[in-house]
Amino acid sequence: MIKIYHNNRCSKSRSGLEILKKSGKDFQIVNYLENIPTKAELKSIINLLGIKPIDLVRKNEAIWKANYKNKELNDEIIINAMLENPKLIERPIVINDNKAVIGRPPENILNII
Repeated sequence: MIKIYHNNRCSKSRSGLEILKKSGKDFQIVNYLENIPTKAELKSIINLLGIKPIDLVRKNEAIWKANYKNKELNDEIIINAMLENPKLIERPIVINDNKAVIGRPPENILNII
């Protein structure tokens, strides 16, 4: 089943959700700010996306700028930062079986559904 890691306060995430609704396919919505992924889940998502943890970080968030920007950070520290502050996780993320995309732009989602 398709899964979308969603934040309803984000316009790109809402657009991504609309794409999934229009597709007619079954999908599950994960409000990741309330249902924070486990460390294993986040690592799995990063692996499916084929990116480094830093590439999943929203670097313009105040939390990032205040606490992490311009610091020497390894992948584990970055993953822990996202788990402690899920607002830092880029959105939306859509997973379909063993494929995943970040919905920025939302049309990226069309590549895996």
